Amino acid sequence: MNELAATPRLIEDRDGAVLVLTLDYAARKNALAPALRAEMARVLDRVEGDRDIRAIVVQGAGGTFCSGGDLSGMDVGSVLAGRERLRPAHAVIRLLVAGSKPVVAAVEGWAAGAGLSLACACDTVVAAEDARFMAAFGKVGLMADLGLAHTLPRRVGHARARQILLYGEPIDAAEAARIGLADAVVPKGQAFAAAMNKARILAAQAPAAVALTKQMLAEGLDRALEQETHYQSLLFLTADHAEGKAAFFGKRAAQFTGT
Repeated sequence: MNELAATPRLIEDRDGAVLVLTLDYAARKNALAPALRAEMARVLDRVEGDRDIRAIVVQGAGGTFCSGGDLSGMDVGSVLAGRERLRPAHAVIRLLVAGSKPVVAAVEGWAAGAGLSLACACDTVVAAEDARFMAAFGKVGLMADLGLAHTLPRRVGHARARQILLYGEPIDAAEAARIGLADAVVPKGQAFAAAMNKARILAAQAPAAVALTKQMLAEGLDRALEQETHYQSLLFLTADHAEGKAAFFGKRAAQFTGT
């Protein structure tokens, strides 16, 4: 672990026309902390107008893609605070899904919760053989967020998406590829190299055609994010969410009451 790993940061690198964004927050297994969300939104907005960047690769440092939202900083005291927490995250999702740059996710290890949402917001998902995907939002009293209710059914179909979101069970790389959650599976440690190969192919495409194709495929995203903002902001305030967080940190089973 490097000495900065206890502080969330987003590392930017360039490889020709490809921008590489690396989530680096080893202390929380690259949990998508508010600082990371805000920085990702800032960087993605900046590169949206950069004609020299033609594709993006998103990865996590240290063998984990993203373990989810950072529960240690999830203290929402009002509906407005909940909406504000989601605002930069939704900016990230809009730019990934509907922005002009094609995006490839390089998934090693876990892509859980918000990490799964982040992966599904990308155009191509390359998974290492050790990759694991999970959407266990219900275990902490929340619903799937960061656009997952929009992006997941478009990858795996509504029936499978329903099972993934309601049961919150882990999915290995082979199953992810079988159902369309992952687009390619490669040996452990090779996800980034394979993702870069995909990104270089995408970077060679006509950028306007790619951008407009992504825009059409993103139809319905804004409505989904608006609904999510409303519902999740209410769930942040429930006793069940408080219990879910307490159970998570106490390493015990949650006792939900429906309040």
